Amino acid sequence: MMRRRTLLALAALAAVTTPLPMNAHTAPAPSTPAPNTAACPAILQHRFGRLQDEKPQDLCQYAGQVVLVVNTASYCGFTQQYKGLEELYRRYRERGFVVLGFPSNDFGQQEPGSNQQIAEFCENTFGVQFPMFVKSHVRGPQANPLFKQLVERTGTTPKWNFYKYLISRDGRTVLAYNSLTAPDSATLRRDIERLLGAS
Repeated sequence: MMRRRTLLALAALAAVTTPLPMNAHTAPAPSTPAPNTAACPAILQHRFGRLQDEKPQDLCQYAGQVVLVVNTASYCGFTQQYKGLEELYRRYRERGFVVLGFPSNDFGQQEPGSNQQIAEFCENTFGVQFPMFVKSHVRGPQANPLFKQLVERTGTTPKWNFYKYLISRDGRTVLAYNSLTAPDSATLRRDIERLLGAS
C-alpha cells in the first residue's frame, strides 16, 4: 500500500514539473528585434499628405538620408529647375539622397492649381518621380511645421519659389540656398557629396 502511494505521488509530481510540449497555443510569441533604422531627427518628425492622393506620409521614412527640401511652383521662371531636381534625385538616390517637393502659392500666386493638377503637371512635363507633398504655406505664421523649423535652424526664410534646404543624415546640419542656386550648381552638388560621405 505504501509503495503504491509513493508511486502515485511521484507520478503527480512529474505531471506538475515536466514541461508541456511547445505548440501554437503554448509557445510564447517570438521576440522580434527592433528594426535597425536610424533615429528620426526632430526636423523630420512631421506628416504631410502625398501630392498624388493626399495620403499621409511620415517624413521619418527618410531618416538617415541626405534630404533636399524645395518649395516649388508650376508657373515660375524657376520651374525648369524641376528637371534638374529630378536629375539630382536619380543621380544620388542609391547613395541615400532624396528630394522632397512642397508646392506653394505663397509667391506671385504661381501655384494656383489643385494638388491633382500639380501632380499631373510635374509628372507629365518633367517626369518628376521624387516625393512631393500637398500644397501648403512655406512662410509666415501659416507656414507648415517643417518650413518653420527650417527657418529657425538656418535663419533664412524662403524669399521665392525653389528655395532649397539641405539636411544632413542626422538632421544636425541644415544648409539654405536661394532660388538662383540651380540643381546643377557646383556648390550645391559639393555640399550633397560632402554630406553623403559623412558618417
